[in-house]
Formats: sequence, structure tokens, C-alpha cells
Amino acid sequence: MIRLLSLLFVCFSMNVSAATLLVLGDSLSAGYQMPIEKAWPTLLPDELAQNGHQMRIINGSISGDTTGNGLNRLPALLQQHQPDYVLIELGANDGLRGFSPKLVKNNLNKLIDLSQDSGAKVILMQIQVPPNYGKRYAQAFAQVYPTVSKEKNVELIPFFLAEIITSKDLIMQDGLHPTQKAQPWIAKFVAQQLNPIL
Repeated sequence: MIRLLSLLFVCFSMNVSAATLLVLGDSLSAGYQMPIEKAWPTLLPDELAQNGHQMRIINGSISGDTTGNGLNRLPALLQQHQPDYVLIELGANDGLRGFSPKLVKNNLNKLIDLSQDSGAKVILMQIQVPPNYGKRYAQAFAQVYPTVSKEKNVELIPFFLAEIITSKDLIMQDGLHPTQKAQPWIAKFVAQQLNPIL
């Protein structure tokens, strides 16, 4: 009986101490064409736990979402889950549709404001678009993220896709989405970026 109570206390303590991180993303985080349990956000808690971070991950990612879509969905997610952290991985679909960098910046600012107003700490992921959309546009788009990070004083972490884009085993034939094989690597990469922040 004492052993059972001790076990229950340990489990309860772990749940109480675990912070909540909301991943607000698109198909790059939603587990595109794979079971959701194989997607990197599902694998992330185990990677973070190796560095002593007990974290509950809420994957609020939907394939095809733009920053505008995320802006529409975020209030309900914040109210439902009350996260301690919000990781914003949005913008790739904005870029693929040729949305203006100014629009993306405005939406990111609003996403950050909503998250911070709820009491969450925001982590922004860098997003890049393929150079075939035009060098000037790609550069202007990429610059949005460090600019927002600096102006809003939020952490900016690297774009994981940039690390694996040339690997045939880790990128689908569309040249845009990471494969199921890439998910453990992405989880480890993201955890390495988050560990100093959490």
C-alpha cells in the first residue's frame, strides 16, 4: 500500500511539474502522410526528458495552414490547453502561395501577442521558401523571422528542413516534406534548440 501511494505520488508530481508546449504549425509538424504518433512533436517529450525537461506537447498543427489560419485557430487552443510555451512553426504555406512578407510579419506579430497575453513564452521557428520563388522574395521572406524575433524579443530557432533538404532519405519526393524516417532526427534537433530555452 505504501509502495502504491509512493508510486502515485511520483506520477502526480511528474504531471504537476510537466510544462505544456503548444506546437502551432502546418504539415511540417502535423505528420504529413504518416501516423500522428510518428510525427516529431509526438517524439519530442522523450528527447526533452533526456535533458531533464518534463514536457507535455500539444500538437496544434494542421496541414496546409498559413499564418492567417493559425491566427484564427490560436485563441481556442490557448483557452483549451493554457500552454506555458508556444512554438510557432508557420509561414511555409504563406511563402508557397506568394503572400507578402509584410502580411506574414503582421500575422506573426499577432500570433506572438495572443500567446504572450495568455501568459505563454513564445518560440519562433525560422521558415524559408525555395529559391525558385525568386531570390529577392526568398530573402525578404526569410528576413521576416529574425526581424520579428528581435522586435518582439522572442527566441528564434533554426528551420529544421534546411538541415535535411538535400537528403533523399529524409525528404519526400515533393522536395518539401520530411519523411517518417526524418522524424526522430527532427525531434532531436528541435530538442537541442529548446533545451537552453526551457
